[in-house]
Amino acid sequence: MRKLLLALLFAPVAALAAGGEAPLDRANIDRHDAISIQRGAGIFVNYCLTCHSASYMRYNRLMDLGLSEQQIKDNLIHNKATKVGDMMHSPMNKKDAKAAFGVEPPDLSVMARAKGEDYLYTYMRTFYKDSTRSTGWNNLVFPNAGMPHVLVQFQGTQVLKTETVEHDGHKTEHRKLVLESPGAMSPLEYDRAVRDLVNYMAFMAEPAATKRAQVGVVVLLFLVLMLGATWALKQEYWKDVH
Repeated sequence: MRKLLLALLFAPVAALAAGGEAPLDRANIDRHDAISIQRGAGIFVNYCLTCHSASYMRYNRLMDLGLSEQQIKDNLIHNKATKVGDMMHSPMNKKDAKAAFGVEPPDLSVMARAKGEDYLYTYMRTFYKDSTRSTGWNNLVFPNAGMPHVLVQFQGTQVLKTETVEHDGHKTEHRKLVLESPGAMSPLEYDRAVRDLVNYMAFMAEPAATKRAQVGVVVLLFLVLMLGATWALKQEYWKDVH
């Protein structure tokens, strides 16, 4: 899994104005990139599914991405009792999760549709160390989130710094994240990994979206062809009338 994650692009985390909402960075995911979605699925089952469920998503929907049933069994299902046709359920008991994090981890099946890809992409890149929190972590996009930074080993530890910027006689405080200690990935690799994860979550929220778009293109082409055929037929029927 580490080799998979280490094969991964980067966009800088934006500086944040104090007191304002955190701006969202563009995820720029590609819903047609099946390999990216496959990598994201691997990250999801290894680091998200531990606590969160995706109870509206079946493992076998990943066959739409070109994976075989055996590949899904070998690489994405860790519990031998789980079948390929089963839903993605977390092994963690809900009561235990609530006791550990103070809140029950939400189901992630349609989180990409509820929050948006840019939100998820920025969220997973803006964790920072905070000793006042029970988990030891805080987040710029979702302040006081109960979730710890599950990918810290790859991103490394970030800290929040505040600096005063003066412009035209006006002083403004800006917050920014600084990498205090690096992780197993470079910033470029980590952002690419998060992009893959978000790509998978977008697929999971709407697995049929790509196929629906493909069908739509075929239908439009068919209608264009039929329009030409209909026009030619009309000309043939009415040529003697004129």
